Amino acid sequence: MKAVWRARIKTYAVGAGILALGVWLLPRAYASADRTYEQLKVLVDVLDYIKENYVEEVETQSLVHGAARGMVGTLDPFSQFMDPELHKEIKTETEGQFGGLGIRIGMREEWLTVITPLPGTPAYRAGVLPQDRIIKIEDESTQGISLTDAVKKLRGKPGTTVKITVARDNSNDEKQHDWSTHDISITREVIKIESVQSRMLENKTGYVKIAEFSAHTSDDTMEALEKLKKAGSTSLVLDLRNNPGGLLTAAVDVASFFLGDNKLVVYTQGRQAENRQDFRAGSRSPYSHMPMVVLVNGGSASGSEIVAGALQDHKRAVVVGTRTFGKASVQSVIPLADGSGLRLTVAKYYTPAGRSIHRDEKKKTGGISPDFEVAVTREIEVKLQAQGELIYENGKEAESVVDKGKRVPDSVLDRALELLKAREVLSSLSVTDG
Repeated sequence: MKAVWRARIKTYAVGAGILALGVWLLPRAYASADRTYEQLKVLVDVLDYIKENYVEEVETQSLVHGAARGMVGTLDPFSQFMDPELHKEIKTETEGQFGGLGIRIGMREEWLTVITPLPGTPAYRAGVLPQDRIIKIEDESTQGISLTDAVKKLRGKPGTTVKITVARDNSNDEKQHDWSTHDISITREVIKIESVQSRMLENKTGYVKIAEFSAHTSDDTMEALEKLKKAGSTSLVLDLRNNPGGLLTAAVDVASFFLGDNKLVVYTQGRQAENRQDFRAGSRSPYSHMPMVVLVNGGSASGSEIVAGALQDHKRAVVVGTRTFGKASVQSVIPLADGSGLRLTVAKYYTPAGRSIHRDEKKKTGGISPDFEVAVTREIEVKLQAQGELIYENGKEAESVVDKGKRVPDSVLDRALELLKAREVLSSLSVTDG
């Protein structure tokens, strides 16, 4: 009986301790909660006033979505609230097929800016270029427009046409600009992404171009590499120019093809230190010893920066071209109860050496700086983009849509081939003491 009472007294003592701790903590918890609820009450009050007093009847869902859109819009250019229709389109996009014009867009200096057009798409064929600013859609200014609203205006049923006005900087000087405007009418299509192209170049060099990192990219890249190996390639050019990124896992898989020994490819770091997540290559890699050069430019972003940064940090490849876009943040797409979605920046990613390559607009820093810079004028970029469009015909090799006599030399690719040839010559030299 005494033992029972002792157990009860011990229980009461523990309970009293917990109660005392709760009494000490509760005011702080309630104070924090009260501030949050007080701030949320403003939104509820605004909603009620609009519902009761606005001159026209308004749907509650429209108001709630507008509030969510505004809330997310205060964060960064890559976080985004998506209504159910847009959320559905975004999901199909990451699976490698979607409807629209075929461009990746972001916000830069408060203007809707093209990160890159996707090869073979209507925007690409119409001559839209990376870093073009879309200043009008159907003659309506886009200044201050949200990404969500811009995407809704640009996308539509296949076969319909949308007119955009782009402002293009024709100067290569970051301090002095030479803007020209162009009206472009584009017919929307269902966009099917062929993310990988490959061919043999001179001197047993294989060439692989990755347009973006979608669900099938790693398989398509491995298939291309195996095909080139059978054709006799002993070195490789990996072209990531105008590659806007895509799926993080696909980018990690591609980098892993060239890195072994469980090497770090990239790591992501969220708000808390314990939220770090490492992405590593496998213990063995099928192409870890093949000499290679990676090509990048201002349209290379996100996943393409992961690959270029990892290969550069591990001294696995030489990077050639111009500084990349600098989009180095990780977004999670979170489905919401009514079918809408939230794309939220939850972390930034870092190269194996710990470099953050996320662009800082104020300091004009960020991106991957190439080992060898080869500047290309906007005019040449337009022509290179056009001649990169291939025509496929049964029984024949793919050919450029531009006649051979009208093609311009690709100075970035030429530099890559020179470097690979120089490496081969240097490695064959016999050095003796004399």
